[in-house]
Amino acid sequence: MIKLLLLLSLTTLLSAQYTNCDFKNHNYEDICKKVVKQGVSYKYANQFLLSFFKTQKFDEVSWKYLQPNKIKHHRAQEKKANNVLVSYVPKMVENLKKYRKVYDYIELTYGVNREIIAAILLKETKLGQIKPTHDAFIVFNTMVVRTKAETSREKWLLKMGKTNMASIITYCYKKGVSASRCNLPSSYAGAVGIPQFMPNSFIYAKPYKGKVADLTKMEDAIVSAANFLYTKAKFDMLIDWDSMPNIPQVEAEWYEYAFTHEDASFVYETSRKGKVYSCFTKGKEELQEMKEYTKKIMRYNNSSNYAVGVMSLAYQAHFALLK
Repeated sequence: MIKLLLLLSLTTLLSAQYTNCDFKNHNYEDICKKVVKQGVSYKYANQFLLSFFKTQKFDEVSWKYLQPNKIKHHRAQEKKANNVLVSYVPKMVENLKKYRKVYDYIELTYGVNREIIAAILLKETKLGQIKPTHDAFIVFNTMVVRTKAETSREKWLLKMGKTNMASIITYCYKKGVSASRCNLPSSYAGAVGIPQFMPNSFIYAKPYKGKVADLTKMEDAIVSAANFLYTKAKFDMLIDWDSMPNIPQVEAEWYEYAFTHEDASFVYETSRKGKVYSCFTKGKEELQEMKEYTKKIMRYNNSSNYAVGVMSLAYQAHFALLK
């Protein structure tokens, strides 16, 4: 009789877990409610958020590198990274030739230069050569569990973690992948695939052919990155490279400026919150067209060094491709 009561109690408990969003962790409640609104079943959401392998395993390496001092160091290394990647321009040219039909398609469909996309993919994963070693869901779960949300940055980090956890659950549910098999290899920051999309950017993923994009395939990575810039950054007109300044030279001048000016920005004079920047392109008429395209690329990665590096690599690949 006692065993029967225990069995009935356990059955009731499991049933309750699969028909609501009640969790001890209130952040999990928020995530559960969000995905249910997006069409995910209570059962699937609970299986994900109650899984030992999803929510009780933590990525210590990821958590370490997401700390402010590490992020500051990473941004400081962007200049060095851009300089190193110049040697990969021939690889960009090979990629542009190999996937010429795909690049023809994205230029015609979206109005995004092929060289810009190749440069982004080079900076993100060296055109797919860098293989991810983390799991996206565990990265964001670590972020959500460990973040105290006391400062404005921590509040932003928590919100970002919850949003991406929800995006992964919804993505795998709609693809028909079980919670236990929903594993998305990612960077330490949780970015996925050759173009390094955050899960909350999966809505921009588009296949070259077929119905579902695979961000580990070069063709789909090219189309998805182009669609991202077209949709989110309003990048819809091809750059006329002949009308651009000598971008590698501008890049070198920018690095010198950024080194000698505190709070330097290539494109912005003020932030949305009113912070004043030392704007490199302010008052320089000859750089205004480059400035506008650089600003669009910053919607992909909000770093002046990143965006200027993309412009420089693309510029060099364009003229190398003509030879």
